[in-house]
Amino acid sequence: MPSRIGWVVSVVMGTLAFAGSVLAIGQNTCVSFKTSGSNFPIVSDRKATPILLSPDEWGGVQRTASDFASDIEQVTGIKPTLKNVTSPRNSFSSFGSQVVIVGTLGKSSLIDEVVIRTKLDVSSIEGKWEAFLTKEVPNPLPGIHSAYVMIGSDKRGTIYALYDHSEQFGVSPWYWWADVPTTKHSELFVESSGCSHGTPTVKYRAILLNDEQPALQNWAFEKFTNGKGAALTNSPFNHFFYSKVFELMLRLKANYLWPAIWASAFAIDDSLNQPLANWYGIVMGTTHEEPMMRSTPVEWDLFGQGPWDYAANAQNIYNYWVEGVERSKDYENIFTVGMRGAGDLPLPAGEGIPLLMKAVSDQRGILMNVFNITDVTTIPQVWTLYKEVQGYYEEGLKVPDDVTLLWSDDNWGNIRRYPLVSERNRTGGAGIYYHVDYVGQPRDYKWITSSQIERTFEQMSTAVAREATRIWVLNVGDLKPYEMHTEFFLTYAWDAARWTPTNVGSFVNSWAQREFDLDASDAAEVASIMHNLTRHNSRRKPELLNSTLYSLTNYREAENVLAELQSMSAASTRIYNKLPADAKPAFFQMLQHPVQATLTLTNMWIAGGMNNLRASQGRNSANDYAAQVEQLFGQDFELETEYHTMLDGKWDHMMDQTHVMYYYWQEPEMNAMPYVTKVNTKKQARHGPMRIIPEGTAGAWPGDNQFNCAAGYGCPDPVLTIDPFLPEGNRFVDVALGGPNGFTFATTSNVSWLKISPAKGSVSAGHPEQRVFLSVDWDKVTGVEAALIVFNSSAATQPQEWRSTLPSTYPSPTEAVTVTVIANHTLAPAGFKGFVEGDGTVSIEAAHASRNTTVQGITWIEIPGLGRTHSGVTPWPRGGSELNFTAGAGPSIEYDFYLFNTVAQGGNVTITTLVSPSLNGLGDDRPLGLAMQIDDGAPQTSYFVPPATPGDLPDGWDGDDGWVANNIIQVPQVFQVQPGAHTLKLWMIEPTVVVQKIIIDTGGVRASFLGPPESIRV
Repeated sequence: MPSRIGWVVSVVMGTLAFAGSVLAIGQNTCVSFKTSGSNFPIVSDRKATPILLSPDEWGGVQRTASDFASDIEQVTGIKPTLKNVTSPRNSFSSFGSQVVIVGTLGKSSLIDEVVIRTKLDVSSIEGKWEAFLTKEVPNPLPGIHSAYVMIGSDKRGTIYALYDHSEQFGVSPWYWWADVPTTKHSELFVESSGCSHGTPTVKYRAILLNDEQPALQNWAFEKFTNGKGAALTNSPFNHFFYSKVFELMLRLKANYLWPAIWASAFAIDDSLNQPLANWYGIVMGTTHEEPMMRSTPVEWDLFGQGPWDYAANAQNIYNYWVEGVERSKDYENIFTVGMRGAGDLPLPAGEGIPLLMKAVSDQRGILMNVFNITDVTTIPQVWTLYKEVQGYYEEGLKVPDDVTLLWSDDNWGNIRRYPLVSERNRTGGAGIYYHVDYVGQPRDYKWITSSQIERTFEQMSTAVAREATRIWVLNVGDLKPYEMHTEFFLTYAWDAARWTPTNVGSFVNSWAQREFDLDASDAAEVASIMHNLTRHNSRRKPELLNSTLYSLTNYREAENVLAELQSMSAASTRIYNKLPADAKPAFFQMLQHPVQATLTLTNMWIAGGMNNLRASQGRNSANDYAAQVEQLFGQDFELETEYHTMLDGKWDHMMDQTHVMYYYWQEPEMNAMPYVTKVNTKKQARHGPMRIIPEGTAGAWPGDNQFNCAAGYGCPDPVLTIDPFLPEGNRFVDVALGGPNGFTFATTSNVSWLKISPAKGSVSAGHPEQRVFLSVDWDKVTGVEAALIVFNSSAATQPQEWRSTLPSTYPSPTEAVTVTVIANHTLAPAGFKGFVEGDGTVSIEAAHASRNTTVQGITWIEIPGLGRTHSGVTPWPRGGSELNFTAGAGPSIEYDFYLFNTVAQGGNVTITTLVSPSLNGLGDDRPLGLAMQIDDGAPQTSYFVPPATPGDLPDGWDGDDGWVANNIIQVPQVFQVQPGAHTLKLWMIEPTVVVQKIIIDTGGVRASFLGPPESIRV
């Protein structure tokens, strides 16, 4: 499959850029596993180098150093001595001639002493946010010949230095959360020059645990409580739970948490939660609808007085906020300001802007009073512009300059707006609230991974270009099963400069090598599987699937989708089966289960569609598909059970989420099997046992069927067309059984140029249908020719005594159906290079351009893997200047194509551009647009995202068949075009358009979800 090959090539090429970083994703490597002349021993000759800290070091660093020592033991089997030591002292020689010294600049007296004695240059990190450096230093302290010093600019800088090395040693950040085994080495060294990292791209990098029922909450109850939750809330999210979360976050270089909220209250569920977060080094916050460090509505329902209405009940709400600040003031926090209505709903109509401005003014007054300060700008604050709050802002709501504006996506990974140039000099900066899990319209999605990292990269790279880098928050739902996507989001936030459109795919390759200790070939295979899996699930979230989503009749779409998933399943299973036992649980959680669960669910829905279609055609095989649906419905639960029972039930409940048969946007109470029907196979079909079903129709012959023709009865024999540029290369006819008695069939044709395979066969109860393929010997066809194929059946096994009971008008045991095949031998002229019309269309993957023109340093580039079928092209670099162009003036990308016929549309063609569902990120006065031009004609401009009510989404976005559900926007334009060679030119208008596919309809495009397959290119 071309798209898969292209993906693997891009992954492999991207991996070359990261050669040597197998165990470290997105960072420079300074670890090796054999000695050289320029490295420092951590473990060598079964001896571990001691680790020294200062007793005045941060508690969180002390705790992480203990993890660091344990990580070394996990890798080598040797645990280093970990000591708190005080300087000055006469000699440190009792620790040996070489030591590791860990500490925070300005906090650790030991590190400060080393810096003074050795005149170590720490200017690269001094005064910086979360930066670190490590290197070998000679004679750092009396009696020490050399030391590997690990110095952080602040508490988390030191913590990240330690965990950065742990990952390079071979300890995955997911060693507990996904049971990734540690890669073992007997020798462990670090380069004398060490590793370093400056200030991260994004200052605060957060996850949000959300929508935590039924999976995360049920699991936590079982694993972290004795069956009873918190006294006031019955929440299981206690300090035992959060200690696991905090460690994972720091290993992933996150530093900020929005805790689980819907039946929980972080500060009151466990009195240790807040001090524990501070000790670990985690900055705490609350979601967009929970002001002033209070979990609302949970805490308000417990302690509040009166309604949650600041217009009517300001004093009680004010007092409630004061208590939230007072209990949090001793810890590191970012305070959410503003408010929403009760239950995360909009404020009452007409009260929004003035009420919010008063509330925020009062909230800032509370901060000054409680902290006893006069400058509130020293306290980090955030205001999330979520849904209608964005509308208030755009209608004139004034936000204090020092408050971070947190822009939101549409809950489906498409950012609603970015900061404008005029908004980028705010001292509070801006950030992004982003989702890979959601409960709401048009459908919940929170079962398995269904978002593409390529799309996240494309959206968040724009956030970087437009300086929305103060805070990033990722809604991760239950956290599992979004392990890889969570890590990518945080890795990109940590150092965005490392990732480009050409190497972003290598992230998955490196992840596969680190997590499963795979060789390069298998890692590339895993990257391909993960790419195709997330591409499939992002086309249409699993919760939005139905039995007719993928066409059952056109372009072999449903069959091709299923074949791709089956290929993924086989490849994943091959790798899974050869893994060592200790690696299988991690692989199952992060790849094998989502692949098998996706295949099972998709197969079940497609089988349900095939069942209903075949029943309407009078085919016995309808019953086989009904049985398949039932079997797959059971298999869906078996996979859930396998997940819950592995590792002695460690992850019991994590797959509790219902996901089959939604009736509206909210999750169903129980999974329900898709609707199926059965035919009575003991009774013969009305017109005899033979059913003839040509490709491309839902009808069936002989007899009447609503799809045989417009009238639905008295329809002519079926007709098939074929040309040399048909992507599939052939057509088919299904010969199927309708009733209890099998038959043999034979085909005859009146021409020699038509190839029939097989030309004869039989169907029976055990083999109820046979597919017959039709192809053409084009050397024997000139222009347009027609062939007649006669399908003759003989129901020789039909009992004579049964026949004698039938009326004389009943069909005889011998049946015949004639199918007309029209072959159109089209020819592109010699020397033409480009896409050629076939099957009434020219379908082009946008990346497959003939030419590309750069203007003002901007060019159309490919983001491999992005989108529903192959990839996406977009103007690059994004930049922050928001350059846009009039039609015909900007960067362009060109496609050469050849048409044979435009008569079907009166000399016109409809060109439909499939665009990623981006939104007007620069505001509705700069709507997304593109321009298309045929040859030297005038460009046609389309602004395809209409303005929306402030705080709302544009028409077309919502609904089970809207832009976001289908993960595409279709942009049609009509052009007058004559047959012949042409060039289509796509012009940049606005900078963030992502084009996936272009479909030129000459009158033959048929209904499908993904559109016609790509045309043949000569």
